[in-house]
Amino acid sequence: MSNADEIREFLTTRRAKLSPERAGVPRYGRKRRVPGLRREEVALRAGISVEWYTRLERGVARGVSEEVLEAIGSALQLDEAERVHLADLVRTASAERPPRRTSAPQRVRPSVARIVDVIGPFPALVTNGRLDVLYANDLAKALFSDVFRDPVRPPNLARFAFLDPRARTFFRDWEKAAGDTVAVLRAAAGRDPYDRGLTDLVGQLSTRSDEFRVRWAAHDVGFHRAATKQMHHPLVGDITLAFEMLDLPADPGLSVLIYSAEPGSESERALDELLRWGDTRARLTAVEAETPVEGACAQVLVPQAAARVGLGRKGTK
Repeated sequence: MSNADEIREFLTTRRAKLSPERAGVPRYGRKRRVPGLRREEVALRAGISVEWYTRLERGVARGVSEEVLEAIGSALQLDEAERVHLADLVRTASAERPPRRTSAPQRVRPSVARIVDVIGPFPALVTNGRLDVLYANDLAKALFSDVFRDPVRPPNLARFAFLDPRARTFFRDWEKAAGDTVAVLRAAAGRDPYDRGLTDLVGQLSTRSDEFRVRWAAHDVGFHRAATKQMHHPLVGDITLAFEMLDLPADPGLSVLIYSAEPGSESERALDELLRWGDTRARLTAVEAETPVEGACAQVLVPQAAARVGLGRKGTK
C-alpha cells in the first residue's frame, strides 16, 4: 500500500470505530450507510470543511497543519498513539519519497550491553521497532528460551508470536499479546514506511499467518511502554511480570525491555529458578541435544532434561 492508502485506511477505520452515540452526534432517521461517523460529521466536529477532510482521507496530505490534525484527532477521539501515528503518516506523505532502503545492521553499544547485563536479577533485552531482539542478558535468554530457538537471526518477537506454535502456550493471553505486537509494528511502519526490513517482516507474517493479516488490516496502533505480562515457561510454569520499556535517546529506534516480579511472589521464585538455569545453560543444551523435544513429547522430555541438570518444574520434586 502507498502512504496515501495508509492514511485513507487509518482514517476510515477510525471513523468506523466511533459510533454516533459515543461521539455525541444525533441520529436522524433509522438507517445509516456507515457503521460509524460520516465524513461530514467528522469535518463538522473538527471545524473544517468536508472537502478539506475528504482530501486528507484520500491521502492528499500536503499543507495539512498540526492544528488541523489535532482537531481531527479530537473529532475522532484518537488516543496519543493514534494521534502520533496520523502525524507520522501525514509527514511521510508530504515529504519527498526516498528510495526503499535496506536497514543497516543495528548494533548495541558496549555500554548499553553492560547496563543490560548488570540488570541481571531482572530479565532485560534490547529491541528495535521491528521487535528484533538485538541483545539480552542471561535471565532474559532463559525466560525467552523458546524465542531464541528460532535459527533465524536476530530472533524476532513478532515472528515468534505468529509463526511459532509454542507462542500460544508461552503467552497466557495470546490474543492480547498478538494485538499488542501488531500495534507496535503498525506504529513503526508509520514512522518509517520505507524500512525494507520491516516491510519484509510484515510481508512474511501476512503471507503465513491469517491471524496477523486480519489484525494488520485493522490499522490499530499503540504505545507499549508498561504492562503486566503473564507467561507460561516450559520449565517453571506460570509467571506474572511487570513490564517497562525504556527508549534509548542516543540510539534512535532502540529500546530496553525490562521485566520484574513482585517481591516474595511465586513469580520471583520462578525467576530465581530460571537464573539457576542460566548458570547451567551449557549442560542443559547438551542434554537436550541428546533428547529430541519436538511435538507433543516436549511436555514430558523438557522437564526431564531440566531435572538432569538440577532444575524441576515448579511444584515438582
